[in-house]
Amino acid sequence: FVSDTNYGWGPDSIGDRTDIGDWLEWFRGSESDQYLEALYSSNENYTGNYTRLDNPDPDRENEVILFKSCFPNSNLSGNPDDPPESGDPYSVGGAKFVYLDLLNTFATEPDKLFVVITAPPLTEDNSYEPPANARAFNNWLVNDWLADYPLDNVAVFDFYNVLTSNGGESHVNDLDSSDGNHHRWWQDEVQHIQTVDNDLASYPTSDSHPNQAGNQKATAEFVPLLNVYYHRWRGESTK
Repeated sequence: FVSDTNYGWGPDSIGDRTDIGDWLEWFRGSESDQYLEALYSSNENYTGNYTRLDNPDPDRENEVILFKSCFPNSNLSGNPDDPPESGDPYSVGGAKFVYLDLLNTFATEPDKLFVVITAPPLTEDNSYEPPANARAFNNWLVNDWLADYPLDNVAVFDFYNVLTSNGGESHVNDLDSSDGNHHRWWQDEVQHIQTVDNDLASYPTSDSHPNQAGNQKATAEFVPLLNVYYHRWRGESTK
């Protein structure tokens, strides 16, 4: 049973604030308890453009929490190899610091699965910081962020990487191709692969929001991967 939040949602309209730096307000701030209570108990369809199963238990808390920032958050200043450091959350080092701090809250919620969806890539017109910074940060999230985290209740889907290769043009995707840029369940293992040297959007619209072909690729790669993450969290599979 799926619910969602949207702009304007929640106490203090916290749904309006979903940039990287805002996640500290959601999960680590002085009002986090009320925001998370509302998040865990929310069972509404706020966007209204999808169908849902019947709610099996309106009193049940949400168990799987997906969260993402929009494409402007792929404009990260700094350098690709910057270490975590407090300060500007829209820099490579500052973004790493934010996500490391979030783990302090996630570790107290083992009965919840938190899934980070990385911010999508930018078009050249929307990009004013080196796009390699976003690539490096998202690779860090996938490969390094959880290296010392002891639980299985946090996972990452690299939406960014998936949207940086296509099937030859922007309205044709490379779903199920053996090469390209992917994050998926592939040949009985999680595959995070980049064979196309590109750090910008491969499925642009009038801005950096992905088009239908890109979203179809991302959906087809994400859903099986989410299933793997869910079963790992439940202790039902080691794959």
